[in-house]
Amino acid sequence: MRVVIVGAGKLGYSLAEYLTQELHEVIVVESDEGRREIIKNALDILTLEGNGASPAVLTDPDVKNADLLVACTDSDEVNMIICMMAKRMGIPQTIARIRSNEYTGVADTFIKKVTDIDLVLNPERIIALEISHILLTPFALDVEDFADGKVSLFESRMTDRSQYINTPLKNLSLPSGLLISGIFRQNSLIIPRGNDMLLPNDSVFFIGRSETIHELEQKVEVMTSKVERVMIIGAGRIGCYLAPILEQQGLSVKIIDKNMARCEHAATLLKNGMALCGDGTNIEFLTQEGVSEADIVVCLTEDDKLNLLLALLAKHLGAKKTIVKTARTEYVNLMEKVGVDIVLSTRLLSLGEILRFVRRGGVVSVSLLEGSKAEAIEIIIQDTNPLAGTPLKNAKLPETCLVCAVVHKNDVIIPNGNTVLYPGDRAILFVQASEVKKVMTYLEGR
Repeated sequence: MRVVIVGAGKLGYSLAEYLTQELHEVIVVESDEGRREIIKNALDILTLEGNGASPAVLTDPDVKNADLLVACTDSDEVNMIICMMAKRMGIPQTIARIRSNEYTGVADTFIKKVTDIDLVLNPERIIALEISHILLTPFALDVEDFADGKVSLFESRMTDRSQYINTPLKNLSLPSGLLISGIFRQNSLIIPRGNDMLLPNDSVFFIGRSETIHELEQKVEVMTSKVERVMIIGAGRIGCYLAPILEQQGLSVKIIDKNMARCEHAATLLKNGMALCGDGTNIEFLTQEGVSEADIVVCLTEDDKLNLLLALLAKHLGAKKTIVKTARTEYVNLMEKVGVDIVLSTRLLSLGEILRFVRRGGVVSVSLLEGSKAEAIEIIIQDTNPLAGTPLKNAKLPETCLVCAVVHKNDVIIPNGNTVLYPGDRAILFVQASEVKKVMTYLEGR
């Protein structure tokens, strides 16, 4: 697939890097010479100088014959104009990054209808929704929903208190409708077999019927106390999206920022919560505001290194759990190693949204896991899919790819080797990242 990316900022660079690794034809349009040279030299791809909304750029043969255009400049309005013009020039699909809260929520549908943009991407809103989802399942490090909420995949870290450790998986009594789809141990992925065992500090991915998640909580025993009090440090876009969502879920919210204008804006969004102007690195201030009583401290400043410092400081002062937002994907594993409980990358969450447009073979959604070392991919089985009508034991999938859940006529099935998939079924695959290209080629019948 040929993909044109307009804007070589952090998201544009990450998207270009990821798509290039999957052997897609990528063209980057960027007016800033410095940014353009960085991406050209690092990724060895075609770059064009110019304004993405310029007719001269959009009529360029390399651009106008694209299958998808992604507009991720720093301006929401420019991104919308670029996508509108690209559609008029015949580019079939367009994606626009639109970050302002004036264009989100109810306005999303209106914008899509008026501009004919296929996907409105708001990274800050995506990560806010992801955090709120995780907080609803406090024993999980990550939660992903598939098949319209019928199937959930969640990540949990084993402790020495868990009933599941040191026992062969074939001897475990998991709640009905659940499967262990993957194990991350010392930064390596294990697709589990019957004789494998879970060990303390393993990150384990469970998948199955959504209603069975809470049955697992007592046995996993990562965090049994209910989340009631949340402290958010950073009243930027993400903080202002997140705080009202958490209030609606019945949580007590306190948001902190050094910028008075941001605090005043955040206060207008809250009904019962508090917005405080103060320095999140000030130990005395944090102590006075009850950081030790917070069930979770969420660090959402625009500085990745500051977020790490704030999380470690909060843990030192008694906070039970910390969540950190980072823009740099390479920081995810490092932050987890030094004591941050949950690290979320805005880029990875946005990439997952975009990848379902890029990939074919009936792909519905893509979730990047463990810093993009693995993926959970939801597909709708099509007539031409080689999995259709074939027992899974005969499927030519790599060993590092597991079909871990199937939805057939609204019934969730945990499959085995004899399970047969039919056109229209939804299947969720757990795949090692290095094998994704091979798996997608197979599913597309190539």
